[in-house]
Amino acid sequence: MNSNAETLKSWVAESRKLVFFGGAGVSTESGIPDFRSVDGLYHQKFDYPPETILSHSFFLRHTEYFYRFYREKMLALDVEPNPAHKKLAQWEQEGKLLAVVTQNIDGLHQKAGSKKVYELHGSVLRNYCEKCGKFHDAQFIKNSRGIPLCSCGGRIKPDVVLYEEALDEKTMMGAIRAISEADLLIVGGTSLTVYPAAGLIQYYRGSRLVLINRDETPYDNQADLILREPIGQVFSRL
Repeated sequence: MNSNAETLKSWVAESRKLVFFGGAGVSTESGIPDFRSVDGLYHQKFDYPPETILSHSFFLRHTEYFYRFYREKMLALDVEPNPAHKKLAQWEQEGKLLAVVTQNIDGLHQKAGSKKVYELHGSVLRNYCEKCGKFHDAQFIKNSRGIPLCSCGGRIKPDVVLYEEALDEKTMMGAIRAISEADLLIVGGTSLTVYPAAGLIQYYRGSRLVLINRDETPYDNQADLILREPIGQVFSRL
C-alpha cells in the first residue's frame, strides 16, 4: 500500500462523520459507462448528442425517441455493486459514515446496503405517472414499448433530473447539511465540472478533503490528499 493510501486508511479509522461524494467513476467498475470518458456515452454516435436527448425539452418534443435511447443506454439493471459501494455500506453500518451523496442514477449504493443516500440526479429505478403520480419500477420501463403509459393513461417519466431541470431542493439541502457536518469528505469518480453538484464541496468545513479520480479536477488545489487510482482498487484496500 502506498503512502497516500495508508494516509487515507488512517484518516478513515479516525473519522466519525465521514461523507462520500461520488460521480460516474464509482459505477464504471460495475460496467456502467460514464458520460465523458473515451468509452462513455459522449463518444458514441447517435442522431443527437446524449445531452440533447437527456434534456427536458427533448423529452417533451420527442418522447418516443427519448425512450428508445433511455432503454438502450440508461437501464443497466443487471449490474452489481463494486468494492467502493460495498465498503461505503459497511462504514454506514459501523456508524462511521454519515451519508453518501451521489450524482449517479443507478441505485447501486442502495443495492450494496447503503441507507442514507442523497441522489442528486434522481434514480432510474423510480418512474412516475405525470397524471396520477403512481410509481413504476425500471423493469416496467424496460419491458414497455414506445412511450410507457400508466394504467390511468398518463405518460410515465423517469424520476431523474434531466438537463434544463432543477435539482430537488430537499435532496440538495440534505446533501449540504451532511457535507457541512463531515469531519472527512472523500470525493471519488467525478470530474467536479457539473454544477450545481460540484459546488457542494464548498460547504465542507473540515480539514481533510480527499479526491480519488484518475484525471485532474478543478478542486485539486484544495485537496489535502489526492489518489489517481481506480476507486474500486482504493476502497478494496481500506
